[in-house]
Parts: sequence; structure tokens; C-alpha cells
Amino acid sequence: QPSSTLINRYMKVRIKTKIATAAGLFFAAITLVTALSMWYLNRLSGDAGAILTDNYDSLIYVETMRKAVDDYERRPTVKEKIVKDFEAALLAQENNVTEPGEGEYTAALRRYFEQFRLDSLPGASTLAAIRQNLLEVNAVNLEAIVRKNEVAKQTADQAILLISLIGTFVLLIMFSAILNFPGYIANPIARLTEGIRTIAAKNYGERLEFEDNDEFGEVATAFNEMAERLDAYEHSNLAELLFEKRRIEALITNLQDAVIGLDDQQRVLFANPVACTVLGLRASDLLGQYAPDVALHNDLFRSILQTNASGQPLKIFADGKESYFTKENVVVSVHHNKQTRAAGQVLILRNITPFKELDMAKTNFIATISHELKTPIAAIKMSLKLLGDERIGSLNGEQQKLAGQIRQESERLLRITSELLDVAQIETGNIRLNASPTRIPDLVAYATDAVQSMLTDKHLRVETHFGEQLPELLIDAEKTAWVLVNLLSNAAKHSPEGERIVVEARRKNGSVVIAVRDFGQGIDEKYQQRLFEKFFRAPTSNREASKSGSGLGLAISKDFIEAQGGRIWVESSVGSGAQFAFSLPAGAEKQAG
Repeated sequence: QPSSTLINRYMKVRIKTKIATAAGLFFAAITLVTALSMWYLNRLSGDAGAILTDNYDSLIYVETMRKAVDDYERRPTVKEKIVKDFEAALLAQENNVTEPGEGEYTAALRRYFEQFRLDSLPGASTLAAIRQNLLEVNAVNLEAIVRKNEVAKQTADQAILLISLIGTFVLLIMFSAILNFPGYIANPIARLTEGIRTIAAKNYGERLEFEDNDEFGEVATAFNEMAERLDAYEHSNLAELLFEKRRIEALITNLQDAVIGLDDQQRVLFANPVACTVLGLRASDLLGQYAPDVALHNDLFRSILQTNASGQPLKIFADGKESYFTKENVVVSVHHNKQTRAAGQVLILRNITPFKELDMAKTNFIATISHELKTPIAAIKMSLKLLGDERIGSLNGEQQKLAGQIRQESERLLRITSELLDVAQIETGNIRLNASPTRIPDLVAYATDAVQSMLTDKHLRVETHFGEQLPELLIDAEKTAWVLVNLLSNAAKHSPEGERIVVEARRKNGSVVIAVRDFGQGIDEKYQQRLFEKFFRAPTSNREASKSGSGLGLAISKDFIEAQGGRIWVESSVGSGAQFAFSLPAGAEKQAG
């Protein structure tokens, strides 16, 4: 691990820095050559453009005026057109005077041209003067072209010389870098690798020395510190190590949980007294033994080795009574040569018997209280029935209202006690399933009749949709109907008046799915995962739904469905209602016929 850290640090710091520096120098040199080349090319382009703009255009204008004079001498009758062409070229030349002396000759051309235009028969001297000034303008521009061409040539020669010098310098630097840079990087790595090999051979006296006071010097310092620490560890006090070993053994021995340690060959390394007591073995029968051999003669140890860690507790007879333990398996791994391998495992048995006893006491208490509450509730209902008998006496309107409220609350209390009894039955694991062939339409009809009063009060209607070829299911009809009644009553509570409730049954992937959908306000997604927890009720603005119910109905429904090998879930979004559905597996169906 220290060696890996050193190499990583070197690779990330030194090599990165050096390569970045070299690349930066190359980039700067290439950028300089490119910039000079572009500057000189731009300068040459400007010189050429100046020749074309300043001088070549003037030559074209002079040639146009000369042709006009020649045309006049051949055809004097077309003087008007010749004057027009000459004047256009002269105006362009007057706007393109760029060379010394060119302005005077152009001005003279203008004077003689005006004389030519005014005379009806221009004399030979006027034409000769025009030709002479045209030749002068032409000569001035030709001399300028020659001069500027020499300047451009000198610029090109300077560019070639300077770029050649800089390019040769860069090439020499790059050639030198190609020859020396790999060794500059690789040689320190080779020295570091050799030092690491020496340390790996337990020669902790090895030290690295580098003349350069750079990043690799820091790596060498870290390497030397590592070697010193390893050397100190190698020569540490053996008594101190033995003391630490005994302290760890004392901690394991005094743990209240059973702890057994195995190496990677499945041999028992240690077992504390609690583990020996639980297994009914002596320490000498365990330590150093091959665990599968011990398991051949000890059923409990064999069960512990074969059972994976899970949430289900193990029932073990210990301390003269049935005790409950949870198993935890801790795999011990070690890192060596950049590889991870298993070094063994530690088996921990946690004694949860006190918690199990408290849980059973709670379950028994709930069952007892719920059972005892049924008697006074039945007496209350009987008294309410007698009060409603007119042979005893008539009740006024206020008394009837109070009696009705008492009847509703007693029904609610009776429902809660029944749910608590179901919870107690589920927690004790005593769910008894009475399977019988059941038709889905009959089940839905029974559940709908059971909640008919709730549907009538809110003017709700139930729509049923049954898929084709629905089989009879071999299920506990009473518990499944209880689940369906609970889903329908919840849908009725959360549905607006006059709305509909949809009940659908269909086959899907070998299972039968029954779904109940309402069109109420829906359930927020953050509450959906907790709906099937005991005593949980999602917040709602529906007063009727919020004041009724114990938060046990969906939890009991979940247990009833899962006990039959199915599952139950909810699909909902705020403002779009909710759909509760449950499925029963294909193994629970029985084809009619």
C-alpha cells in the first residue's frame, strides 16, 4: 500500500509537471513560429495589395486614356464618346494619386484635356502634351512597382531567414528532448522501483537520495519516512504486541454475544465462553478444529454454518429454556499486492430472548385486552337494541341521535378490537387458512353487499369488470373477502358523493389480480410506502376518513394476502384517485369443471 501510494503520487505530480512543462515549451515555440509566419505573410499580402491598388490601377487608367487619344486620331468624328471615356479614366486616376510627382503629371493631364475638349479642332501640340504626361504617369507607377517589389522581396528574405533560424532551434530542442526526456522520466522511476523491491525483501535500511530538489525529492522523502517506520515496526517490542493480542482476546471473551472465528480454511480460531455454552462444547473441542468436522457431531453448529444471516431468529435451547438468537456473519478480508482476498469470517449470535419475550407479552396483552373488550361492547349493543324497542318506551329525537352516535362508536370500537385480535393472531404466526374453491364474481358480490350501506349513504355505484376465463381459486374465501371489504370501504370513505368505484379482476402472468379503484383525492407518493404499516394513516382532508379507522386494515390485508402466497400494492397520484390491488399466484387456482 505505501509503495502504491508513492508511485501514484509520483505519476500524478512529477510526470504531470514535467510533461506539462515540456509541452508548454513546445507549444510556445510553435506558437512563435506560427505568429511570425502569419505576420510576414500578412505584410507580404499588404505589399502586394498596395502594388495592385496604388500602381497597377493607375497603369490601367493610363492605358485607357492612351487608347482614347489613339481613337480620336483615327476617328475625329466620334470626339464626344472619346471625351467621355477619357474623362472617366482621368477622374479615376485623380482619385488614385499615390506616388511622388504623380499628382503634378495628373494635374497637367487635366489642363490639356480641358483644352482638348474646348477646341473644336485640337492641335497636334495638345495631343502630344497629353501623350507625354500619360507617359510620365506610367513611368512613375512602373518605378513604384519595381521599388515595392524589391521591398516585398526583402521582407520575404527576412521571413525565410528568421523562420528558418527559429524552426531549426525548435527542431534541435525537440530532438534533444526526444533523446533525453524518456530517461529524465524513466531513470527516477527505475530507482524508485528498485528501492520498493528492496523494501519488499524486508531490507528496511534502503534509502533514496536525489539531487534535484523538486517533486520527486518529496517522493523520496516520503519513501524514506516509510522505510524508517517499517524498520521501527520490525524492531518493535514483542511484549507490546503480545499485550495487544491478550487485550483483544479479553474483549472477545467478555462479550455477552456468542462469537466464533474461522480462518479461510474453515478452522476455528477462537470461540468465547458464551459460544461454548450455547453449543454445549468445550473450548478444546473447538479451537483449531475443522468446522465442518465439528458440525458432523453437533446439529446446532451445523445449522449455524448452513444458515445465512437473515431477519428470522434462530430458536436454541439454552440456559434451561428456549432462547432466540440472530446470526450475523462478518467476512474478514485483507489487501495484499493490490488484491483483496478472504481471510476468514466471524460468526456472531446475538441473544434476543428478552426482546422476544417482551414482544410475546405485548401480543398476548393485545389479544387479552381485545378479547375482554368484546363482552362490554356486546352489552352496549344489546342495550342500544333494547333502547330502540318501542315496547320499553319511545325516544325523542335528541335521544335517538345520541343512541345513533353510541351505536356508531361501538361499531367502530368493535371493529378495532377485531383488527387487534387479527394482529395478535398474525404476530403469533397462527394464521389458519381454510382453503376452498371460490369464484371471483361471488367474492366481489359478497364484499359489495357488505358495504352497501356506505355506498347508499354517499350515492356511490360499483362497476365491475371481469376478464375472460377467470378460474376458481383455491383460497381462504373469508380472509380474502375481508381484504376486499376493507379495500371497498376505504374507497367509499375517500370517494366524493355520486362518484363510481371500479372493481376489476383479470389474469396476468399466471396470477389473478383483483383491483379496487376510487376517484377521490389520491395519496401522496411519500406516504404510499408506509400505507401497509401498522397504525399508520396517511393525512387526508376527508373528515370521515380521518376520524375512522385504526390504521390496521391494510396491514392485516397485507398479511392475509401474503399468507396465501400473493402480494398487495397501491398505485396513486394526488388528484387522480387511488387503486389498491392484490394478486394470488397461479398455484392457488383450481380450474372449474
